[in-house]
Amino acid sequence: MTESPATPTPDLDTETLRQRALAALLTARERTTLLTDSVDDCELTAQHSPLMSPLVWDLAHIGNQEELWLLRGVAGREAMRPEIDGLYDAFEHPRASRPSLPLLPPAEARSYAAEVRGRALDILESTALIGDRPLVEAGFAFGMIAQHEQQHDETMLITHQLRSGPAVLTAPEPPRPTDAASLPAEVMIPGGPFTMGTSTEPWALDNERPAHVREVPGFFIDTAPVTCGAYERFIEDGGYTDQRWWAPEGWAMVREHRLTAPLFWHRDAGQWLRRRFGVTEPVPADEPVLHVSWYEADAYARWSGRRLPTEAEWEKAARHDPDSGRSRRYPWGDEDPSPERANLGQRHLRPAPAGAYAAGRSPLGVRQLIGDVWEWTSSDFLPYPGFSAFPYREYSEVFFGPAHKVLRGGSFAVDTVACRGTFRNWDLPVRRQIFSGFRTARDLHTARDL
Repeated sequence: MTESPATPTPDLDTETLRQRALAALLTARERTTLLTDSVDDCELTAQHSPLMSPLVWDLAHIGNQEELWLLRGVAGREAMRPEIDGLYDAFEHPRASRPSLPLLPPAEARSYAAEVRGRALDILESTALIGDRPLVEAGFAFGMIAQHEQQHDETMLITHQLRSGPAVLTAPEPPRPTDAASLPAEVMIPGGPFTMGTSTEPWALDNERPAHVREVPGFFIDTAPVTCGAYERFIEDGGYTDQRWWAPEGWAMVREHRLTAPLFWHRDAGQWLRRRFGVTEPVPADEPVLHVSWYEADAYARWSGRRLPTEAEWEKAARHDPDSGRSRRYPWGDEDPSPERANLGQRHLRPAPAGAYAAGRSPLGVRQLIGDVWEWTSSDFLPYPGFSAFPYREYSEVFFGPAHKVLRGGSFAVDTVACRGTFRNWDLPVRRQIFSGFRTARDLHTARDL
């Protein structure tokens, strides 16, 4: 564990910070309970895909990480069950091998996670959150654990999507836009410097830091993410059979796995259908396309005569206010996300139609930059200038390099505690099971796509 300089404490008192941390932890646990109580023990212990862990592994891993960082790291207590640390070390055992481990059975995993949580809440009540160690300054360790649990909740929701069988999760439909037809296809983002990253967001993770100035030439970016209907046109135009549009590794992936469409899509009686959390339904033309790899997003962008935005372009479109020159926390301002601004927190089990959430638009009018779908960028996952690993190298540093591509913006499966204008996600360019989509961009001198 390494230490970094303490984050400047925001204008919040200790009790406000404590209540914020408590709310984040309780919200995460409520969602974990929903995702694990909605299936029986056989489903909890089954591996629904070699890409994912059994749900019961995620459940006990959540408790183990909370014990590691809050009970041991913050409070200095002895390990409750040191013999299970290795079982729930994500780096020690790849997902495909986890079903063969002597994992805690469901009842024991629930009991362990609950006992850890009870002790953790006692620690939160008694810990000074201002002027203490960097690990707990502004409640960082508690916020980190809430984010960690919500990230695993998103992972478990992916597992729910991969499982076979009838639907076990329900949610209301997302709102529909009222002005989508009148929106411009793209928005021009002026060139110039902007502040990328953060040095003041109290619960920001190490790869979001430090704030630094980037010079970004002017560019155009799609007003909304690419829709299923637009992606269908790519398919019908032979997108998956034309090598011209694909990076070499992507073309090899298409041929090896005989890909013809996004994951979970299939053709029936001349119509594209998809499976979504146990329900088969027509692919909605106006919804952002989902479950596409970086290679598929890149191929579509090439086919359309455009490209994926760089990570810096994406963040400038999402955060830069051209009137004030400052970078906002979110596209709409500094206020926390709300249901009127973004599709987050598993409130809905699908993206909203393209053009939704007018209240969440950026200063220049770009929509749905936060929530709905993770958006692939063209950028490799690399450290910012002045990066310092905190509180451990394995969170970000070991993943830096060209093997992983950056995704930004969050999805409907991401909670507000783990989503902000500076938040960085990353994954291998072959990944399709994640809730990933994209939008395209172009240079100022490049013609608009077809």
